[in-house]
Amino acid sequence: MMESRVAVVTGGGRGIGRGIVSSLAADGLAVVVNYRSDASAAEEACRLAESAGSPKAMAVRADVADLDQGRALIDRTLEAFGRLDLLVNNAGVAPDRRLDILETTPESWDRVLGINLRGPFFLSQYAASAMLDRALPGGPVPPTIVFVTSISSEFASVNRPEYCVSKAGMSMVAQLFAARLAEQGVRVYEVRPGIIATDMTAGVREAYDLRIADGLSPIRRWGTPEDVGKAVSAVASGLLGFSTGQVLYVDGGLNLRRL
Repeated sequence: MMESRVAVVTGGGRGIGRGIVSSLAADGLAVVVNYRSDASAAEEACRLAESAGSPKAMAVRADVADLDQGRALIDRTLEAFGRLDLLVNNAGVAPDRRLDILETTPESWDRVLGINLRGPFFLSQYAASAMLDRALPGGPVPPTIVFVTSISSEFASVNRPEYCVSKAGMSMVAQLFAARLAEQGVRVYEVRPGIIATDMTAGVREAYDLRIADGLSPIRRWGTPEDVGKAVSAVASGLLGFSTGQVLYVDGGLNLRRL
């Protein structure tokens, strides 16, 4: 059995997920890089993780929207490492097309909520049971579950309602798991990114360049996957042992109410 803590990062091959994997690797965690379709990106994330200090990085294919595949992801992790210390629910998708709320289709709704909300809920349920079954009493860092949501949990975008609803729902899921697992020593946190430079936001880059320059957020720059990775490392460090269910904004102050 490995001495290092072990983390599973869903959607860990690219974008925000890769930033999280790199940050956890630098902290010395073994990492399981989950991916759905881009194996080469996941393998590259593993190579970067081991270069950053991870004792072992392993890519595992699983579609978190498929509950059987999600369970297999956790089982594969336990078989390889004998433990699970951290689950980061990061995998997520935007609608294939941004449509006005009056034109949103049931197919898009089901796809986005299946990946962004239903999958993470049941993956966390299964992972939490595994953590409790293999709890290491008196360990310096408690088992932890992190939900990576979005500023869209609270900011309404009427041309992608399914995405906003999925992220708002995940925020509540984080609260529910935090309340349920606190007495058993599992800590749960929500990391809520703002406008982050990834493939998902590439199509709106020019529009948001202008809005950020005009003061959309007090910190006038795009966020990076590394910014989110550092936030996940912070809440997963064990240094916040007397807290659970907290929301950590990584949004340049976008959430601040200003006149």
